[in-house]
Amino acid sequence: MAHNCLQCIKYLMFVFNLLFWLGGYGILGVGIWLAVTQGNFATLSSSFPSLSAANLLIITGTFVMIIGFVGCIGAIKENKCLLLSFFIMLLIVFVLELTVVILFFVYTDKIDKYAQRDLKKGLHLYGTDGNIGLTNAWSIIQTDSLQ
Repeated sequence: MAHNCLQCIKYLMFVFNLLFWLGGYGILGVGIWLAVTQGNFATLSSSFPSLSAANLLIITGTFVMIIGFVGCIGAIKENKCLLLSFFIMLLIVFVLELTVVILFFVYTDKIDKYAQRDLKKGLHLYGTDGNIGLTNAWSIIQTDSLQ
């Protein structure tokens, strides 16, 4: 009876990690699709020009895909090293998320002031040479807000 229960847990863990692995591929695919089709819609931030939705989705999809793959293979092979690596990666992601949430709530006012200052700085760069992505992003925002 206990052996059947352990087999059930093994295959459930495999299936859930397989879903996360495939979900990581989906997120990565959407990020690549956004990067290819919306290349001129770069970012609204002049301080972090590479911080765009496409890049964030590509990075997130890659991490989810790696963690799901390690969990999937570790579960099906019952490999202690892979399962420990899977647990450590999940623990690191959890600690990072918890840290970001705590820092966000502690420094909400500073983040708000910084974001407003950065957006105003980006708006002043509207239409200048070398800032075509920023100009296109602000143009899209302005036309979408009128509709």
